[in-house]
Amino acid sequence: MKGVILAGGTGSRLYPMTVSVNKQLIPVYDKPMIYYPLANLISFGIKDVCIISSSDFVDKYRNLFGDGSQLGMSISYKIQEKPKGIAESLIISEEFIKNSKVCLILGDNIFHGISDIQIAANGATIFGYEVRNPSAYGVVDFDSHGRPTSIQEKPSFPSSKFAVPGLYFYDENVTEYAKTLTPSARGELEITDLNNLYLRKSEMTVYKLKKGSVWLDAGTPESLFQSSAYIQAVQSRQGLMVACVEEEAYKRKFINKDQLRNLIDKMPESEYKEYIRNYYVQN
Repeated sequence: MKGVILAGGTGSRLYPMTVSVNKQLIPVYDKPMIYYPLANLISFGIKDVCIISSSDFVDKYRNLFGDGSQLGMSISYKIQEKPKGIAESLIISEEFIKNSKVCLILGDNIFHGISDIQIAANGATIFGYEVRNPSAYGVVDFDSHGRPTSIQEKPSFPSSKFAVPGLYFYDENVTEYAKTLTPSARGELEITDLNNLYLRKSEMTVYKLKKGSVWLDAGTPESLFQSSAYIQAVQSRQGLMVACVEEEAYKRKFINKDQLRNLIDKMPESEYKEYIRNYYVQN
């Protein structure tokens, strides 16, 4: 399986923070926002990743992660010139995906405690997460047997409290399916339309994220602050760092202990380095 991180968009909801910097490079507490989705992909065992951003910022990500070899990964980059919808990312990355299954994750979504999520063997897998304000998100509805019946994009009167987070798993057909979509009234290829296509074909599985799982959308000033506060609280209480990509790569055996040591030696003195150095000593 391959991974795609969509780190595009204008970040208009975070204006003026995003005038000169891409949203996914803004810190969530003590590390760039994009560390969180990348760490999720690593925790799923995904080594081959494509990061999609605008031409103005794609080199910033390349400077941050290079080709990924230092993490035992392969990281490539694609450009989305204009924000034409989440589903477009699966067309942009067609050459990267080829005939593989793929996990698409949004660069401004923060997940914690989901490393053991279920994924269906075939078709598409998305997730339902119970929220107070479902009308702000794509919403999935279920029948009395817990089977998905519909997925609606930001409904005014939602029939379910289960929002669809920005984490999607698709089979090898996803690019061809995405190409059949028609732009919405706002001129975008909607991910909800793609998911409904899978649903109509009876190729969609929806799992409700377990209690204790955390999903935060860091796309507004309030939710960005809440995300940072959550990460700070977890790390302070537990003494464990969330989304330390070097630690995740070592845990998944993408790199060995000598390679981890080399990464630590190249870091400037910082709390981040101190944490991963202590982790190295204890493991």
